[in-house]
Amino acid sequence: MNLASMFARHARYRPDHPAVVFEDQRRTYREYNEHINRAANGMRRLGIQKGDKVATVLPNCMELLEIFWAAGKLGAVVVPMSTLLLEGALKTLLNDSDTGMLITNKSFSGIIDGIKGDLPKIVADRYLLTDADDVPGFQSYHAMKAESSGEEPTGIDIAGDDPFNIMYSSGTTGMPKGIVHTHTIRMAYGWSFASAYRMTPESTTMHSGAIVFNGAFVDLMPTVYVGATYILLPQFDPVEYIETIHREKVTHVILVPAQIIAMMAAPNFDPAKLESLEMILTLGAPLHMEHKEALADALPGRFYELYGLTEGVITVLDKTDYPRKKKSVGCPLPFFEIKILDEHGAEKATGDVGEICGRSPLLTTGYFKRPDLTEAAMVNGLMRSGDMGYVDEDGYLYLVDRKKDLIISGGVNVYPRDIEEIAAQHPNVREAAVFGVPHDKWGETPLAAVVLIEPGSVTEDELKDWINARVGAKFQRVSGVSIMDDFPRNVAGKTLKREMRAEYWKDKDTQI
Repeated sequence: MNLASMFARHARYRPDHPAVVFEDQRRTYREYNEHINRAANGMRRLGIQKGDKVATVLPNCMELLEIFWAAGKLGAVVVPMSTLLLEGALKTLLNDSDTGMLITNKSFSGIIDGIKGDLPKIVADRYLLTDADDVPGFQSYHAMKAESSGEEPTGIDIAGDDPFNIMYSSGTTGMPKGIVHTHTIRMAYGWSFASAYRMTPESTTMHSGAIVFNGAFVDLMPTVYVGATYILLPQFDPVEYIETIHREKVTHVILVPAQIIAMMAAPNFDPAKLESLEMILTLGAPLHMEHKEALADALPGRFYELYGLTEGVITVLDKTDYPRKKKSVGCPLPFFEIKILDEHGAEKATGDVGEICGRSPLLTTGYFKRPDLTEAAMVNGLMRSGDMGYVDEDGYLYLVDRKKDLIISGGVNVYPRDIEEIAAQHPNVREAAVFGVPHDKWGETPLAAVVLIEPGSVTEDELKDWINARVGAKFQRVSGVSIMDDFPRNVAGKTLKREMRAEYWKDKDTQI
């Protein structure tokens, strides 16, 4: 039941098939498996055993992928950390996760040096750097590999319910929670999404987002499962992204909405260059209908949408369902379940809005060391999502909004997404986000923040009037518009509305 045993399987039966590409590094499955084994045996030589936590603070790189699988072969638990974490948060999460080994690069060595004294569970020889061998207090990751065997690690008994990773939530609304996934859960990512995406061993997947984000496993795991080719980019650049798809004949990609918008606005956007694509999947945040239809028109028969939580509540809108369910985020996959519940845990009627709850083979075993949070997140065996939505008569899910983003204006529920869909239709608006701000009379009122296609092409007052002339109800009228250069986002590409709200009010007298 060892998840990483898939690499030994592919190395035997598909040894010369391209496995992974990162910049100028290209490895077959035979080569890739040997590198993974060397990393695993090196970690073992440094004392890492089954159940130990191995944390990373790395950008996208070949080494980060190796560490995922090397830890898995040992039964160790990988803990990917965002490179955007500040010193205090990094220290907190390393201690919360009980990390016993930390692998990073030279650019973070100074930060790590400053907190070593506060990390009692990491012994001196378990700080490693992937890009240097001459920094005092750190070992060389590549030297560790070079001194280790490329043979399969043996004598390790790993069961399907053993933990594979701890993925920390973004923590934008408080202390991040460590979400645990087992080997069986990650294997379920492989077979369930490979089937949903119609993926084959001849597919080529390309990923440009940070792979410390759980969304990376949504395409990484099915690619590994079928033994296809995985191309990892250092970061997202829309021009290079398009050229790489064309050059490498990429078949499957996933993108957050901001990346889709940027790709379609790129000077080299040309459907002919993207004809190899069989799937364009959006996830992480709602893609407004304006952009969804433009993408589907330019590249028909390829659009998928995934709604989901790291905890394992998932639906997928299939490319064949898109034409008749454009506003939906799809339906549960086989063996997955979605229900709409009220505040008392009772199921809502078809078409009625409530909290989206669900379960699936991907469902987390719980929050690390927080059984209280795990219990609070469950209702009648279902995981609460914190999102509001409804299902239609065919069982397809429609996302209304985040429960925490709901605006209550004069006692009326106002869903920001309804207004965002209107604002995004303005010809000068690239992106729109709506959130509540304090109001003396109504308690809260909607405010629209926008990013323009061309700076200065429209004023805030003009946009306000345009939006308010088109919304469906008076209580949906925005009290103002704020034009921004760009939206603040977390590492997963999600818009941080709380930071936008704070930015709007920072020069005003009103308290947030």
